[in-house]
Amino acid sequence: MIFRVLGPLEVAVEGAAEKPSAPKVRWTLALLLLHANQVVGHSSILYELWGENPPCSAVATAQTYVYQIRKKYQRRFDRIGWGALVETRPSGYVLRAEESEIDAQVFERLSERARASLTAGHTEQAARQLREALALWRGRALADVSAGSVLAPRIMHLEKSRMRTLRLRIFADQRLGRHRELLPELQFLAAANPLDEWFHQQLMIALVETGRRADALEAYHRLQSTLGAELGVRPSPRLHKLRHDVLTGVPWTRGPQSELDLTVPS
Repeated sequence: MIFRVLGPLEVAVEGAAEKPSAPKVRWTLALLLLHANQVVGHSSILYELWGENPPCSAVATAQTYVYQIRKKYQRRFDRIGWGALVETRPSGYVLRAEESEIDAQVFERLSERARASLTAGHTEQAARQLREALALWRGRALADVSAGSVLAPRIMHLEKSRMRTLRLRIFADQRLGRHRELLPELQFLAAANPLDEWFHQQLMIALVETGRRADALEAYHRLQSTLGAELGVRPSPRLHKLRHDVLTGVPWTRGPQSELDLTVPS
């Protein structure tokens, strides 16, 4: 059984797609999946699905949603003798799943291994692992689920992890001198994130490394205009120094100075 949450929710049982069609059953399954192998309390389920004012029937209704999840997927567990997919505990429910069965957990593990590879100096291996991790994404996490107050922070964590992993992959590719290959992607990312200095910094570096200093300066001025118009601020000293280096032809170390440059803004 495979559960995919890095995009619209998908469930594959022995190769066949079997996603719950009812929105709140799907929502309940998503909540249990992002807390797999942990107890999800009754109060958390009620708060997630109905907020601060659940109806009188909420407890019974939530039990029905869990029952429907069990009914849909338990037969596979019965065949292989694994007991219950969703276990009932005094305080709530636990969905049992292996790490390899949930794409979000596979993604997190690959990202951790890639960071370790990068730290150890195995840049080519890290780049491969990071690409493999990012390839698991099919869109916004749980794009077809209306996340409430319990689920939303988990989704936000996944999206931030995705951004950190993307930046690490760009970092690794820069270390490998793949500036020309990175250019189209960096141009898109800078356009899609017009206030993000990090993407503009990497775009400028890639442009200079491919002999396009004038375009690098143009990218800086676009960022400067956008920051001024939208936020009333100027580019950071780091970007200003990079502009100065481009103007004067001062060489710099290829790529970001350290992984600290890869921190995702809060």
